[in-house]
Amino acid sequence: MYLNKVFLIGNLTRDPELKALPSGTKVCSFGVATNRNFKDKDGNRQEATEFHNVVVFGRVAELTAQYLKKGSQAYVEGRLQTRSWEQNGEKKYRTEVVAETVQFGNRPGASAGTSNSSAPSAGNKAENPGSVETGEKIEYPAEEINPDDIPF
Repeated sequence: MYLNKVFLIGNLTRDPELKALPSGTKVCSFGVATNRNFKDKDGNRQEATEFHNVVVFGRVAELTAQYLKKGSQAYVEGRLQTRSWEQNGEKKYRTEVVAETVQFGNRPGASAGTSNSSAPSAGNKAENPGSVETGEKIEYPAEEINPDDIPF
């Protein structure tokens, strides 16, 4: 049995770019940065950042381009794929994540109480002033949410 599965949680490094294939299918590409913390051989704490190229197709591509922007947090689930092409007589390669699922996380600049996050919020009451536990009134968005617009 073989398995090609990728799970990423990170921040977008650039605004999503939406294009259409000749067939009319929408394709969205964006970058995601992830961090890894570890201790080196001397016991010093180190941090390494990895940058991932992500592509997504269809309706999920349209929603991703509409709702995500640079700095947004996202959960991406998909598979690795390497493409190759020739440019100026030179063979080029690009490995990217072909996303099957994209879940939107907290948006940059949005307060915790007004975020349209699909990811669970982990934090104490002081960090999340709009939560139900504080007894404050929840402000719901004025626009009607269409269930067909939800990508999962």
